[in-house]
Amino acid sequence: MARVICLGGCGVVGSIATKTLAAFPDFSEVVIGDINAQKGQQLIQTNPAKISFQKIDVNDFDHLVDVLKEFDVVVNTIGPFYQYGPLVLKATIQAGKKYVDVSDDVDATQLALEMNSEAKAAEVSAIIGLGSSPGVTNILAKFAATDLLDEVISIDLYHAHGGEPTEGPGVIFHRIHAMTTDIPVFVDGDFKTVSFFSEEGQSLEEEVEFEKVGTYRVHPYPHPETITLPQFIPGVKRVTNKGTVLPPEYFYLIVNLVKNGLNDETPLNVKGKKIKPIDFAIAYIIHTRERILKETNFGTQRGCVKIVVKGKKAGASHTIIFSLASEDQALGEGTGMPVAFGAIMLQRGLINEIGVLPPEACVDPMEFLGILQEHLSLETASGGASPLTIESIDVNGNIEKITL
Repeated sequence: MARVICLGGCGVVGSIATKTLAAFPDFSEVVIGDINAQKGQQLIQTNPAKISFQKIDVNDFDHLVDVLKEFDVVVNTIGPFYQYGPLVLKATIQAGKKYVDVSDDVDATQLALEMNSEAKAAEVSAIIGLGSSPGVTNILAKFAATDLLDEVISIDLYHAHGGEPTEGPGVIFHRIHAMTTDIPVFVDGDFKTVSFFSEEGQSLEEEVEFEKVGTYRVHPYPHPETITLPQFIPGVKRVTNKGTVLPPEYFYLIVNLVKNGLNDETPLNVKGKKIKPIDFAIAYIIHTRERILKETNFGTQRGCVKIVVKGKKAGASHTIIFSLASEDQALGEGTGMPVAFGAIMLQRGLINEIGVLPPEACVDPMEFLGILQEHLSLETASGGASPLTIESIDVNGNIEKITL
């Protein structure tokens, strides 16, 4: 029987991926590869018949390669991805195994794509960025382009989530990184970059209504769909990615700390101790988050990904809007489940392309949605209702709800 390892399986995203993989019959053993042995032992109890734990430090590269050789599929959820994504991918290629991750860093994506020739030579299938955004966003944009429209002109991606039970330092560090790196956008058929805090970046902000979540202001995000989708969706002239974290009071706490320089990594002497401002900022954010959630009466975690694809159908303007929303699930579920579905598709032979590829280059949308429906059926005895809604809007503004 097949074995799969989930690196970073003790994290917010990795733990969901681990549980999802264990719920399917495709793998006889699901191994958590992490350094947190205590949390690993707790997760084993959710499905002790299938889940096991192996302590792994991915910084020990040679040992990592040897470990990965023992598995059929490698799932990577270790962040920050600009640090660990390329490293783990390289180890997996050397081990000659199938690979899927949830990388949402632009710089990590670019480095991963540069390993395409290496992966092809090793005959390795490696899917990068198969989470929520990127991931589901790429697949649904491809679905609109291949099945619902005759021509695609623009793809605008939006995401809002918040209220997760915990947010670790890796998640917050990534968020700070996203605010301080160049943000790629594809506008008028050409690539350019904007800064989060620049006038140009702020001019791209929008108020967006999210199903089941509410209306929030979203900001440009450096997610890699803006790089990969123009390569695989013929004729598209604009691709943007914008998002926020809920509640807004929490998001703007992080924004203001970064704006005032607390992302600096130069140590300061504080009462005889060397402290990096960014380490203080992350600790303060984690400390303050619970208070903000209580003061705002935020309630349970929730999230929504919205994909707006505009183009033409039968010669007339047409818009497709996908909303993948939940009132009780957010980052962990929205990202951890898709990457698990990708691992299952690799194991079933539904993805056979060789090389390093984004989801839109190798994942069949209908097959992916079929795995989603299988998951819903496993979750509830009667089969669950899909969290995905699709609106088809014609040139006259008539709206048709599409049910898969």
